Amino acid sequence: MTGNDATSAPVHILLVDDEPSLREPLAEYLAGQGFRISEADSAAGARSVLLNERPDIALVDIMMPGEDGLSLTRHLIETRDLPVILLTARGETTDRIIGLEIGADDYVTKPFEPRELVARIRSVLRRAGRAPAVDAEDAFYVFEGWQLDPLKRRLTDPDGALVAISTAEFRMLRAFLDHPKKVLDRDRLLDLVQGREAHLFDRAVDNQVSRLRRKIEADSRNPHFIQTVRGGGYRFAADVARVAQAGG
Repeated sequence: MTGNDATSAPVHILLVDDEPSLREPLAEYLAGQGFRISEADSAAGARSVLLNERPDIALVDIMMPGEDGLSLTRHLIETRDLPVILLTARGETTDRIIGLEIGADDYVTKPFEPRELVARIRSVLRRAGRAPAVDAEDAFYVFEGWQLDPLKRRLTDPDGALVAISTAEFRMLRAFLDHPKKVLDRDRLLDLVQGREAHLFDRAVDNQVSRLRRKIEADSRNPHFIQTVRGGGYRFAADVARVAQAGG
C-alpha cells in the first residue's frame, strides 16, 4: 500500500509479542485508531501470518521464547523490506542498538503510552512512503448517520444538526467509538475516559452514560447504541467507520 488516498485500505500492522496482557489490549487500541491488526505470539507465528498476509509495518518484541525478535526483525527487513519498530524492555540497551544496526526503524521502551507508539508508527510509515490512509486524529467517527469530529469536538445528528456535548460526554462517546461492539466494564471506561488520574467511581460512569444516552438515543430508556451488558458493563452496538475530513 502506498500513498495516502483516503479510499485505500487501512494500514496493516503485524504485532508480535508473547505477552497476551500487552499484545491484546494494544491490538484493540490500534484497531480503534483505524489500523488493521494481525497478531502473533512468537516469531514462528509471525512467519505463519506472513504466508498469507502482506502487512505494512511490524511491531516486534525483542525478548520472546524460541526465535527472538532480533532474528525475526532481520528476516522481515531482508526478505520483506518491512519497516519494523522494536518493543523493548528498559534493560535491553545492547539489543536495541543491535536492532537498529540491522535495520529496525525505531523502538519504544516498555511501558509506553499507546499514543506515543501511534505517533512513531505514523512517522516510520511516512519515512517509508507508506503513510496511513487516514490520520486517526483528523478522521470523523461515523455511525448510522451521526458524525463526531474529534478535533473540534462537534457531534452532528443524521439531519446534520449540531448536538451540544460536554467534555466528559465527548470523552465517553469517543471511548465507545474507539471500541465498537466491545464490552467495556466500568473500570475500563474510567481508564479510557480519565486515564491514570481517574478520581471517578462506578456510579459516575453510569451517570455519564445516562447523560450521553439522552443526547444520542431516540429512547434513552430503550437504548439502541449504548447497550447495558448485565454484569459486564456497556457495549456500543453500532458499526463505526473513520472517514477523512474534506480537504484533510
